[in-house]
Amino acid sequence: MIRVERLTKKYARTVAVDDISFQVDKGRIVGFLGPNGAGKTTTMRVLTCFLPPTSGSVQVAGFDVMKQPLEVKRRIGYLPEAPPLYPEMEVIEYLEFVARLKGVPKSERKQRIEQAVERCAIGDVRTKLVSKLSRGYRQRVGLAQAIMHNPDVLILDEPTAGLDPKQIIETRQLIKGLAGEHTIILSTHILPEVEQTCEEVIIINKGKLVATDSVENLTRRLRGAEAVAVEVEGRNGTLDPSAVRRRLEQVAGVSRVIEKSSRDNRCSFEVESLHGRSVRGELARAVVEGGWNLTELRPVAYSLEDVFLQLTASEEAAVAAGGAR
Repeated sequence: MIRVERLTKKYARTVAVDDISFQVDKGRIVGFLGPNGAGKTTTMRVLTCFLPPTSGSVQVAGFDVMKQPLEVKRRIGYLPEAPPLYPEMEVIEYLEFVARLKGVPKSERKQRIEQAVERCAIGDVRTKLVSKLSRGYRQRVGLAQAIMHNPDVLILDEPTAGLDPKQIIETRQLIKGLAGEHTIILSTHILPEVEQTCEEVIIINKGKLVATDSVENLTRRLRGAEAVAVEVEGRNGTLDPSAVRRRLEQVAGVSRVIEKSSRDNRCSFEVESLHGRSVRGELARAVVEGGWNLTELRPVAYSLEDVFLQLTASEEAAVAAGGAR
């Protein structure tokens, strides 16, 4: 549905997007993740034909953004960070205007408007002036205009920016409900946004593509190791955390043991292994043979934040090393 090949965008001497390539399949929700200034918004503007690429090619729904921009625009719905609303209009009046603007046939306009109102849950404010709406409802109206013409692709730039926690949850649920019928790219610098909403993630940093994969696969690939949480309880009221740690470090395949806590005759550790080797059985045996009680043994689930921080740190280190040479 979306194919980006060697996209570069320069502003004078500044390279905002640097030779990135990725693909988004039909019906997927993909998070486009990166810190502020990473090149996310520039990429979104190229995808939506607001900016021409300096080099490379971009296709949306089979159409080239440079050669067939009108065809691309007919097939995308775009919600920029600041929704394109007219404050002096009533919500329903604005949506009728959008339907005409986007070429929705007159015979279908009423049905499309009602569908957008229902899907975005804005029926209770349909007769209100846009200027009187809360930030959350403005985002919903912005999303309604983006889906008005039933586009193949939705491009959402920071859709929950400035919302309160309740509004963020509601907007996430709304976006997830649009998956399947629409291919969605969600651009954000908020890590939980991607983790809780998206199926796949594209990470960009300083204009360069750092990674593209599912969160689960990224975590597995990045770590190349199994991490296990271990909690140990002493018998007869005595426990030496240092002795437990030394015992765990002696298990074959263990690369690192990190003590997490020690209290009330209990201590807990995070144990990492080499080359994805499963060491849970050996860890359990080591604890029991050491004369302690094993109270917890479970895999550690790394968050997208862990992945993001390590990948961007690695990228920055590589750039610095290149500059040093």
